[in-house]
Amino acid sequence: MSSVVKVIEVIAQSKKSWEDAAANAVKEAAKSVENIKSIYIKDMSAKVEKGKIVLYRVNANISFVVGKKKK
Repeated sequence: MSSVVKVIEVIAQSKKSWEDAAANAVKEAAKSVENIKSIYIKDMSAKVEKGKIVLYRVNANISFVVGKKKK
C-alpha cells in the first residue's frame, strides 16, 4: 500500500536557539497534525537587539503521512 505525504509550511521561534525553534515548530504542529515524518528547515533568521540575538526564527516545511490512523 502506498502513502500520500502532505507538506505544510510553518514559522516558529525560540529565545534559546535555532534547534529549539525547530523543535517548537514540530511540537506545535503535532497538536493538530498526526504522523509527522520530517522537518526541512528552509530558512533561519534572528531578531537582534542591542547587539545580541533575542529571538531565533525558522521557516520550515513539515511532512506528514495523510490518512494513516495512529495505533
